Amino acid sequence: MDRLSSFAAHLLQGRIQDGSYGPGDALPSQRELSLALGISRASLREAISMLEGLGLVYCQPGKGVYVCGGLAPRYGGLSRTVSEQAGQMFQLRAVLEPAAAALAASAITADDLAQLHHLHDRMQQALRQTDLVGASGFDLTFHMSLARYSGNTVLATVVRQMEQPISHSVRLPFAATPSIWETAEEHGEVLDAVSRHKPEQAYAAMLHHLQQAARRADIVFNLPYRIAAAQSEGVSA
Repeated sequence: MDRLSSFAAHLLQGRIQDGSYGPGDALPSQRELSLALGISRASLREAISMLEGLGLVYCQPGKGVYVCGGLAPRYGGLSRTVSEQAGQMFQLRAVLEPAAAALAASAITADDLAQLHHLHDRMQQALRQTDLVGASGFDLTFHMSLARYSGNTVLATVVRQMEQPISHSVRLPFAATPSIWETAEEHGEVLDAVSRHKPEQAYAAMLHHLQQAARRADIVFNLPYRIAAAQSEGVSA
C-alpha cells in the first residue's frame, strides 16, 4: 500500500470513528474525495478497498460507498467469489508461511528478532487505539518479515510477490471486532516459538494463526493433505 493510500485510509477511518460519517452514510464521491485529499483516484480506491476489507465501509456498485457504522460487522458478509478467492489465498499461505516461520526460528538473528518484537508492540498499540488501518499494516509487515528472516531467498521472493493479495486476506479478520485482539495473541505465540528457536512450534503456531484468522473472516479452506494428516496425528509438519 502506498503512503498516500495509507494517509487517506487513516483519515477516513478517523472520520468514521468520530461520527463525521455516521452509520449508513454515503461517503462523498471519489471525485470529491480525491480532490479534497489531494490524491489520485487510484490511491483513493486502494484506501477504500482497505476500509472495505476491514469492515468499515461497503461498496454498492453504481451507487457509492457507505459506512458500516464505525466498528460494525462487515455489511452483508463476503461475496461468494471474494470468499472463494480468500480461501485459496489462505490455503496458499498455509503452505508457505508455517514453513517460513519454522525456518526463521532456526535462522533469525538477534537484530531481526528485536524488529519482530517491535512490530508486535506497534500492532498492539494500534489495537489499543482502535486503529485497524495501522494494526493491519503491522500485521502484514510481521508476516512479510518472517518470510524475509527465513533465510530462504526464494521463499521470501515468492511471498513478497504475493504481498498485495496477502494484504487483503490479512485485513479481513479485523472486521470481526470482538476478536481483533486474537490476532495479536496468536502473533505472540508465533513470536515466542521463533524467539526460543523452536521450528516445530513456530510452524504449528503459524498454522493455527492462519486457521483462526480464516475462521474470524468466515472463510473455509482445506489444508493440503500432508499438513492435515500431520495435524490429525498431533505432529507438527
